[in-house]
Amino acid sequence: MNRHVTTGFLPGSALAGADLALPGVVPLERRRLQCYLALLFSDMAALFSGFAAAGWLYLGPDGLAQGSHLAQLLLPIFLTVALYNGTYSLHSLEHALSGAIRAQIALGLAASAVLFIAFYTKSSASFSRVLFSGGIILSSLMLAILRAQMRSFVRWRCGGRIIHEIVICDGGVPIVLPGARVIDAAAHAITPALDDPVSLHRIGVLLRGVDRVTISCHPSRQRAWATILKGANIDGEVVDDAVARLGAQGARIVSGHGLLRVSVGPLGLRARALKRAFDLIFASCALIALAPLLLAVALAIRIEDRGPVLFVQRRVGRGNRFFDMIKFRSMTQSLSDPHGHRSTLQGDPRVTRVGNWIRRTSIDELPQLVNVLKGEMSIVGPRPHALGSQAGNKLFWEVDERYLIRHALKPGLTGLAQVRGLRGTTLHEDDLVQRLGADLEYLDGWSIWRDLAIIAATARVLVHPRAY
Repeated sequence: MNRHVTTGFLPGSALAGADLALPGVVPLERRRLQCYLALLFSDMAALFSGFAAAGWLYLGPDGLAQGSHLAQLLLPIFLTVALYNGTYSLHSLEHALSGAIRAQIALGLAASAVLFIAFYTKSSASFSRVLFSGGIILSSLMLAILRAQMRSFVRWRCGGRIIHEIVICDGGVPIVLPGARVIDAAAHAITPALDDPVSLHRIGVLLRGVDRVTISCHPSRQRAWATILKGANIDGEVVDDAVARLGAQGARIVSGHGLLRVSVGPLGLRARALKRAFDLIFASCALIALAPLLLAVALAIRIEDRGPVLFVQRRVGRGNRFFDMIKFRSMTQSLSDPHGHRSTLQGDPRVTRVGNWIRRTSIDELPQLVNVLKGEMSIVGPRPHALGSQAGNKLFWEVDERYLIRHALKPGLTGLAQVRGLRGTTLHEDDLVQRLGADLEYLDGWSIWRDLAIIAATARVLVHPRAY
């Protein structure tokens, strides 16, 4: 049953397909974030400059302090409204006029809120109504001017388009989308093979830096493409009318063709930024605090077996792309299993004495904090599995096609399945199905508070009867 786990997974051939990366496709997500921040600081500058100018014109130099104070009162309300009404959104980047209008609406609502609060707290007499009104008018004018100027900045950072969009033609009807690059799957040897991690890796490389992809393929390959795109952390669509069969999340019509959305990234930009910031802070602090323990474990492994301290194994990460996961080596060097063909059993003779202790306490997983810092893993997420892992007599992805969907997020050091005790050897297919259910549940409705709860719960299962 290990027919797919062959020499094709050796490091050299696993990287085959690096030439599939599309020329001229520079990932725009970070640049879009820069544009959002630039727009935010531009709006803040418009607000303060408008009120400062109003204060100067009405009261002279003494009015600057009053104007600045009013701007400070208005700013948090303005930013709150602006963040919720889409002033800093992808749509606002693509349509500058829409973004400018939303910013003006946010300013108007913020001004109304301040007046409402001032009226009911009877504090309106503490500031000049003329200065406040003038500040709103001049701030609105400055918003319009600076927003117009920011169009050049957005164009400079992101080019002519805010997103990279491609169409992959895999035997389906010809389709042309405005601004999208058309890719011939046959010419690039791209095949949606769910049982071949190397093919999935090649597709992952092709999609790197792409924001939206549309697939035009034969009906027999639609389910495969839909599954791959759901696990690729990308906004994906398939040209088809079979909404119910594909479980489509949305639809649109372009050039007379019906497009079904089959996947979107599970986390928005702000959520990903928050999760990444948390990962960096947590992993950095953990490595510093645990440095003495990590050094002691490394010395113990070296003294007992004289072999390498770390064990590196290729795993599948976000977007079905391979990465090298590191652990403390817990098995005898000559009996290590780099491809994960054989799951570790209780009392496994391959495990060393030190290895048995660090596996029972989950200390062998701590070097993956380095994977977190490198951006290959997250503190919380679906656990990455070895390519040859089996449930019963089937490879993991053969048991349930939904398995690939778990790759929509970075793999985690711990996860919802782990804190529920779903870990250890998968002797039966149901062992994997239960684990997969927990992973998919985690993907649905992420929050930083849930991550913190899972981390807290992990402390209770570090030592577990199935940790061997």
